[in-house]
Amino acid sequence: MKLSRISAAILLAAVIVFAGCQKAEKPAAAAEPAKAAFHIGVVTGTVSQSEDDLRGAEELIKRYGKVSDGGMIQHITYPDNFMDQQETTISQIVALADDPLMKAIVMNQAVPGAAEGFKRVREKRSDILLFAGEPHEDPLVIEAAADLALNSDFISRGYTIIWAAKELGAKTFVHISFPRHMSYETLGLRRQIMEQACKDLGLTFAFETAPDPTSDVGVAGAQQFILEKVPAWIEKYGKETAFFCTNDAHTEPLLKQLLQYGGYFVEADLPSPLMGYPGALGVDLTAEAGNFPAILKKVEQAVVDKGGAGRFGTWAYSYGFTVTAGLGEFAKNVIEGKTTKDSLDGLFEAFAVYTPGANWNGGYYIDANTGVRAKNHLLVYMDTYILGKGYLPTTKQTVPEKYFSIKFKK
Repeated sequence: MKLSRISAAILLAAVIVFAGCQKAEKPAAAAEPAKAAFHIGVVTGTVSQSEDDLRGAEELIKRYGKVSDGGMIQHITYPDNFMDQQETTISQIVALADDPLMKAIVMNQAVPGAAEGFKRVREKRSDILLFAGEPHEDPLVIEAAADLALNSDFISRGYTIIWAAKELGAKTFVHISFPRHMSYETLGLRRQIMEQACKDLGLTFAFETAPDPTSDVGVAGAQQFILEKVPAWIEKYGKETAFFCTNDAHTEPLLKQLLQYGGYFVEADLPSPLMGYPGALGVDLTAEAGNFPAILKKVEQAVVDKGGAGRFGTWAYSYGFTVTAGLGEFAKNVIEGKTTKDSLDGLFEAFAVYTPGANWNGGYYIDANTGVRAKNHLLVYMDTYILGKGYLPTTKQTVPEKYFSIKFKK
């Protein structure tokens, strides 16, 4: 039987539609993104207490994704008032071990409660790596709990900060802190070393007490105290005075007033071009976020514009940012078998990812009371960068041996 032209056209159209329907019914399967083979827990303070530490966690998330999206990083923050909420901090750390894919926990700063939290994790999951950045607890306590503890070199820097202050022209050095910090071996011993270095290098040492931001006055009250006191301190000690504070929250108001009234600032307790400078200078660094050479350049120009060239210093890269991100990177490399947890070279290679071109120095902590060198507690520091002047070769200075044998006195 022959088909009419119209019937043939209808049949052909039906075949095309049918074929199209058949094709539509079998779409190509979309490839699902691969989920992380393991997880790394990262514990930091909040923006108000330790912003740089938190930004380091955000950089790890940027690179490796967050767990809730199938990535590698699980980030949590400990309470601002961590001294009164240690059990909360401990429970937060331990809760990370409930994740069967959790293979490492990085904490920066390792505030009081870290050692106990690590101990409980160890009892629960012996396979999890435990890294403590800038621990607040005594060295022997954190060394017993962590696979690795990392501090800025509170011994060498106790000498090099005074050396740098003298290089800038300071004749007096004022150390600002409070009883809680001075009870920590790392901070209290550094204060003792600074005092001795002042005697040896010909500077006058002075100590001033400021409110603890974790006390009832809070961060705002502690910062207001610094704002009000700096003019009086400058009048008391003179403009040829270098100031140093042990607390991050004190740094911004201290810088702000020193820029206005005079004095020197070698570097922060945890140095960074982001530590205190943006707020003190009113500088917006949104466009430069994560680009530390650009951040340093912008901060430097702002300091120079305010007449502070040659009087203010920092590290070219943020210590807090680097410790969080670098320890996270190191943990990842250890888990993947690219290095071992006791490899100093492996650690510095991980740090180099976030601090290209930086000069680092450091070594393992030696207990002054026993003379024993720790196997899992590293002290590190970087060259000081003086804004408007350039680098000081602090990492090349020879720290006299006697400073390593000074014993901590509470």
